[in-house]
Amino acid sequence: MDEVKQIVSDIKAGNIKPIYFLFGEEPYYIDRISEYIEKNVLAEEERGFNQMVLYGKDVGVDDIVSNAKRYPMMAPYQVVIVKEAQHLSRTIEQLVNYVKNPQNTTVLVVCYKYKKLDKRKNLYKEVKKQGVIFESKKLYENQVSDWLRKVLRSSGYTISHKAAILLVDYLGTDLSKISNELEKLKLALPKSTEITPAHIEEHIGISKDYNNFELKKAIGERNVLKAARIINYFAQNPKDNPFILTITLLNSFFTQLLQYHGLKDHSPKNVASKLRINPYFVGEFQTAAKNYPMRKVSQIISHLREMDLKGKGVGANAASPSDLLKELLVKII
Repeated sequence: MDEVKQIVSDIKAGNIKPIYFLFGEEPYYIDRISEYIEKNVLAEEERGFNQMVLYGKDVGVDDIVSNAKRYPMMAPYQVVIVKEAQHLSRTIEQLVNYVKNPQNTTVLVVCYKYKKLDKRKNLYKEVKKQGVIFESKKLYENQVSDWLRKVLRSSGYTISHKAAILLVDYLGTDLSKISNELEKLKLALPKSTEITPAHIEEHIGISKDYNNFELKKAIGERNVLKAARIINYFAQNPKDNPFILTITLLNSFFTQLLQYHGLKDHSPKNVASKLRINPYFVGEFQTAAKNYPMRKVSQIISHLREMDLKGKGVGANAASPSDLLKELLVKII
């Protein structure tokens, strides 16, 4: 986030580079930087003749270079933005000749999502010399809650710990998806509000009591009654609680629990670091480890794989997702 702020700050100060190569597994910041350049480098009246958006699936490197070598019309710069540049992965290194001698009146923005650029090759090295190279790394689940808090704090909001965990548990680590949901909350709630699970339930539709986070916790505690209630709720609201998401999250939980059993040092700090989880969850693993020894955890992971196949129609005998979850709960407990 600090690197993104620095890029934006430099552009605001007029320190504009001839090329911005944005790459990495997390598309959120790639989109934010390219959108900022698209809206702020040129005045609105200058964009008609001097701003162009190309798509990697429709053009080749020669087309990009040809457009980048044009001169602006009645403006200090022309802006060329290449979206979905990952489609050019086989030929992207050919851009190196242009990068070595870029047009100073062109701002070329390359959005190379979901892929890495080989740092050993010339393109990476030349972009670093001539412009800005930015890698947008995927955040681990234990990092997303902190990111979420920082984003809200910058807008004048706070969020309770449980509410942050609830959002991450439901939405995963997709920052764009989380950002969209945060926008809904900011539209509905006044500034200085602390966002709670109740707000999330009201404005986003994620139940604060019946969700995968609570199911995982209930199973870890061997709380059969609570787990059964949540599964019954899922059965009544299947669209909001996809079977495959529940299976995936439970598989992740028990895989991490297996890793927990293999650790020699069970101190909270070491567990959080080794499992790459939020320290808030360490207590859940400590409780679950008492309830499920290593051999049992291995069996549960096998059951989860079996249910995953059945959920995809392999040997399920037309069983519904709710029936499969009930069967799974019996096998786990």
